[in-house]
Amino acid sequence: MKSKCIHHLARTARRPALLTRTSSVPITTTSSLRLYSTHPPNAKLNLPVDYSTTPLLSHTSQTALATPDLPAHVRNSTTQKMNLFQAINDALSTALASDESVLVFGEDVAFGGVFRCSMNLAESYGAERVFNTPLTEQGIMGFAIGAAAEGMRPVAEIQFADYVFPAFDQIVNEAAKMRYREGKTGRSAGGLTVRMPCGGVGHGALYHSQSPESLFTHIPGLRVIMPRSPLQAKGLLLAAIRSNDPCIFMEPKILYRAAAEQVPTEDYELPLSKAEILKPGEHVTMISYGQPLYNCMAAIERAEKDFGVSVELIDLRTIYPWDKECVLNSVRKTGRCIVVHESMVNAGVGAEVAAAIQEDEKTFVRLEAPVTRIAGWSIPTPLMFEKFNFPDVARIYDGVRRVMEY
Repeated sequence: MKSKCIHHLARTARRPALLTRTSSVPITTTSSLRLYSTHPPNAKLNLPVDYSTTPLLSHTSQTALATPDLPAHVRNSTTQKMNLFQAINDALSTALASDESVLVFGEDVAFGGVFRCSMNLAESYGAERVFNTPLTEQGIMGFAIGAAAEGMRPVAEIQFADYVFPAFDQIVNEAAKMRYREGKTGRSAGGLTVRMPCGGVGHGALYHSQSPESLFTHIPGLRVIMPRSPLQAKGLLLAAIRSNDPCIFMEPKILYRAAAEQVPTEDYELPLSKAEILKPGEHVTMISYGQPLYNCMAAIERAEKDFGVSVELIDLRTIYPWDKECVLNSVRKTGRCIVVHESMVNAGVGAEVAAAIQEDEKTFVRLEAPVTRIAGWSIPTPLMFEKFNFPDVARIYDGVRRVMEY
């Protein structure tokens, strides 16, 4: 019976378009389905991001070297154009060269990794410091925590963020809690950095599309970081590797090759747990991090023209612990707040930001509208339909309209 059903379905799939008895419109066959999502020709909002012109990237050496929080000695240095994966590679190479206690390891790391972030590092620094591991996330994390406890600075790569869940016990109950458990002995996993590609890849991704950063934002003892640009990635990754806190470093994989900008060639760090105001504004505070910031900027440009408003855009950079002072000061000024992120809306970063705003007496009384969260739906990432799940320009644009009309 099962065999007959399969043959029947196969024959149906191969038939040309048929007409129904009640309509002259052909029934679409599987061969004519468009198995991806894109913008229609007349779209006004959800257009592809032009990374070559976006103001969120430093397209000249002058703008790169004028970046807030750059150390003084870097401001007079040279720059080089890099995309995100090249900047991460540069940061890893800098860390390995400057500190012999730094190790880099993970699945396929020795020959460059899936996204080429560790390319040529094994040849430059040797197989004892850059090496492949077995295909076991628990094993990678267990080894990394042990190495950190013994004074090393391990950089463990989880090949995709989706694969980190089997190692969650080690991250939560060992890496984050070791310093509290050990007490006066002083042992901790403070030199640990865990890198992982995350987020959607766009245009019909078939797998590896989760953004699980919200799961890490409820774990005291960890820092969770997500850069939006190559310049940020280098400075924040070096700061994470040298930090005495265990760090989760999440890399938006859609930006690996898409985002390119001028990056200082010097060794530099950017401060952790400090937000950056990308665009000042007066009427609405918009908070995000990573890839969604590009959609936020596109939505803001259109909303400001259509609604006559002024929107302040904040990049959290470190999403746990996040910069409450920067956010609260901005919301006290504007009276309205929108939080945008790819991960699920429930128990996400937006929920934590909204709760912190309403708990702060000085900020709560300044609100002119409820805090709005624009995020992924409370469902597993729907594979090739991820474009309909993650916040797009239209949803963010509509969020600005709603908070202004409240």
